[in-house]
Amino acid sequence: MGYEVEVDHEKCEGCEECTEVCPVDVFEMQDDKSVPVNAEECLGCESCVEVCEPEAITVTEV
Repeated sequence: MGYEVEVDHEKCEGCEECTEVCPVDVFEMQDDKSVPVNAEECLGCESCVEVCEPEAITVTEV
């Protein structure tokens, strides 16, 4: 069991809050947008979803 992490770049405002709150460094900023570069490390805690004001991040159990 794992998690799929997606960022809607149309909604992402580049605030970097997800990069700061993620306990396992799933996200990296690229071109002022958040990119889930280590999605396989996701714990499913959804801290990133909670801090994302524009609701650009989705975490789905797979």
